[in-house]
Amino acid sequence: MRTLCASTLIGEVFVIGFAGLVAMKDPDLSMGTVWTVSGIAMFLCVALCGFVTRPGGVAFGWALQIALIASGFVVPTMFFLGAIFGALWWASVHYGRKIDEAKARFAAQQA
Repeated sequence: MRTLCASTLIGEVFVIGFAGLVAMKDPDLSMGTVWTVSGIAMFLCVALCGFVTRPGGVAFGWALQIALIASGFVVPTMFFLGAIFGALWWASVHYGRKIDEAKARFAAQQA
């Protein structure tokens, strides 16, 4: 599960960075605000890569997905991209757990 979820989160880092570039064009937002919010979100995505298998890691990942969708109020394209990454996050968690279970069964059969 960790590999699939981390791959999704790293993809989100790039999307958040590009959304920050688009948000800079909004005259109502200062560059400092845009990059502070984008930088914190990118850092949280990278940090979560290491904590996704710990208790609460998946829930925190869902919170990031909701925040990514909510960023669509600033950059409207993020509604669509946030939904795509939400679906990818679900698939990563769902199929990652199935892969982990299959690995455990295989290891038990080998022992």
